[in-house]
Formats: sequence, structure tokens, C-alpha cells
Amino acid sequence: MLPLGTEAPHFSLPDTEGRLVSVHDFKSSRALLVAFICNHCPFVKHIREGLAEFGRDYVKEGLGMVAINSNDVERYPDDSPEMMAREAKEAGYVFPYLFDETQEVAQAYRAACTPDFFLFDGDRKLVYRGQFDGSRPGNDVPVTGEDLRRAADAVLQGEPVSEDQVPSLGCNIKWRPGNAPEYAGG
Repeated sequence: MLPLGTEAPHFSLPDTEGRLVSVHDFKSSRALLVAFICNHCPFVKHIREGLAEFGRDYVKEGLGMVAINSNDVERYPDDSPEMMAREAKEAGYVFPYLFDETQEVAQAYRAACTPDFFLFDGDRKLVYRGQFDGSRPGNDVPVTGEDLRRAADAVLQGEPVSEDQVPSLGCNIKWRPGNAPEYAGG
């Protein structure tokens, strides 16, 4: 996992309309959330509504937020940029949804699964990397985003974020053949 305190790795990726979005576009944000998601994963589908609500709640509070899809779209065409545009609209995402075709950004963040969340403070130092909440498909725990909300509330209030963090759980990022980093078992 990316160590707490790590500076946000750079990215400059196209959104669903082809515009490049960079980590620097959020320099005036009080904090930055980078979420690795995709369209087809049942774990992402499970939190989809809660993630959209989280974005609506926190973007207006000064949290910069992006979602990044790093999956191999040749083997998983449901995650193509065209399908991402449809997904962002249908889900009601108020944050940019970016495509990491080379998978270099996922590797830089040491992202392992979808969903996977990385929250950075105002100095762009990592303060949280972990789960949205304890809900999983089929476990009957309601989707609340409580873990990520607790961390976002703390960082936006200038308080320390607890280091007691539960790693994300979901579908493995779908690496292109021969592209899986060592930390992903490839």
C-alpha cells in the first residue's frame, strides 16, 4: 500500500469528454480524493449511489475529487471511455471520471482494486487509503461511506485522520497482459 504521508503522484488524464484533468487542477481544493473505480465491478456497482452522493456532499465543501478507471478495456469493453461517459451521467457523478489507458497512474498510486480510495490533505500528503465503508455485495450492511466520510470530515476540519484504516476490497484492477506491477502479484 502507498504509505501514509506520501505526496499525491502526478496524473494528467482525459475525462469522459476528452479534456485533460491534472492533479494540479485541484491546487485550490482543501483536500483531494482519488478513487479508482470502473463500470463493471460488482463492488463499485454496490456503492455507486453512495459514491455519487459522497461527491455531491463533499465537492461543495472544498474537496477535490476524481475517479480513475485503469482497467484493460480490450479485455473489458464495458469499461471503455464511451461506457465511462454513460456511467458518469447515469450515476450522477459531479466529479471527473478519468481514463488511465497506460495504467501508469494506477501503478503510481499502488492501486490494487476497484474501488480503491486515496485521500490527500491540503499539502497533498496521503492521509487515508482504504475502504468506502464496511458494506459489500450480499452482506446486508448499508452503504453509508462512513469510513471515507470520517476521514474526509477530519481532513476538511484540519484534524488528524486516524491511522486505523481498513484496506479497500473489490475486484482486482484488470491489468493488460504483462503490465501487472509486482505489488499486484504480476
